[in-house]
Amino acid sequence: MSDECRVCLLGLIFLSSLLTGVSGVDDAHVFISSGENVHLPCNNALHDCTSTTWNYNRFRDSAAVELIGLGIKKKDTESHERLSLGSDCSLNIKAISTEDYGSYICRQYLNDKQQGTDSRVYLHVLHVSSSQTEISAGLSVTLFCQLYSYTGVSCDDLIRSERIQLFWVNQAGVKLTRSDSRYQILSSSDPCIITLNTTLLNEDDNREWRCEVTQRDQVKTSVTYCFGLCFGRGLE
Repeated sequence: MSDECRVCLLGLIFLSSLLTGVSGVDDAHVFISSGENVHLPCNNALHDCTSTTWNYNRFRDSAAVELIGLGIKKKDTESHERLSLGSDCSLNIKAISTEDYGSYICRQYLNDKQQGTDSRVYLHVLHVSSSQTEISAGLSVTLFCQLYSYTGVSCDDLIRSERIQLFWVNQAGVKLTRSDSRYQILSSSDPCIITLNTTLLNEDDNREWRCEVTQRDQVKTSVTYCFGLCFGRGLE
């Protein structure tokens, strides 16, 4: 092979890696709001879930935790009470928290030998919090919206590869922008965090603001925060 062909081949391999992104071709991304229940698919399941094992890790360098072993739920995990195995070998988790984000791997074993390849699911959890616990007209309030994610890379790489965006909308569904004099939309050094700052008015009683996350221009999940009569429930 000529030197020019080698250079062309290396260029195509590099371009392919950029287009593929940070995760594998068959990897799934699931977005969920904190407090909700989630269903994680197992795309390599065999006919019998007694061959299914689910492993989890939150960080790239952390040791994997076995949640389900050969169809049996492990009792020594923190999330034990919230886990269940679906009839299709999917992993169901109740009342998702910001501690549940991470990488979930479904594997199949027969006679102690792994069958096929891993089925990996990246779970991303959207959460909103407020700088104030008590509210009144004239009070400045900051709402923090964060997407908790793990793909083994930085949030910057995740956002670029999966075309993920975070933004705030009002209760009419209109996207809030930095040009709106009533609101300050602030991005932090972490692109997976976006904040909304505003001074509350009397007419804001029972008003809602919503943080949405999109992937490839499609809304994946959202969290609504409201003040006034609905302040007791806060997040929806």
